Amino acid sequence: MTKDVVVEQAGVKPGEAVHEALLARADILAMTQATHDAALLPEDPGGISHAQRAALACRISRRHGDAGLTSHYDVLMRKASATAEVMRVADPAYTGEGRIGALIAYTDLASMVPRDVGADDIEALKAAGIVDADIVRLAELNAFLAYQIRLIAGLKLLRA
Repeated sequence: MTKDVVVEQAGVKPGEAVHEALLARADILAMTQATHDAALLPEDPGGISHAQRAALACRISRRHGDAGLTSHYDVLMRKASATAEVMRVADPAYTGEGRIGALIAYTDLASMVPRDVGADDIEALKAAGIVDADIVRLAELNAFLAYQIRLIAGLKLLRA
């Protein structure tokens, strides 16, 4: 099994029953890692930079209380040379203004109460100047984080 973010963050060690189960699903873990890389470090980031993506992921992880994943995304944000303003996005108390405020508002809603996301929220992103392709990229990032956080939490429970 190759090293990946989910296995590392769940603390799975060789020899554990969970590790053996994951070996049987190595293809799923490989696809999960590929999705992580595509959502956070795409070749073409569009209008949402690698640093902004990592900052939003850090914010989501922090809001879900996953300290390990927050640390992972904090490192990724810093490696992407995030500006001070972008680093503020990772702080759940920061709401931002304009375009960044719209990205944060959508991310906070989609990551914490996804059933409440509606057409008005998409229109708010468009009104802030966010193009359709970036709205899709933002939704993909939020969807991946929801999956990743739940997968890691589940693996931690299996190890307990």
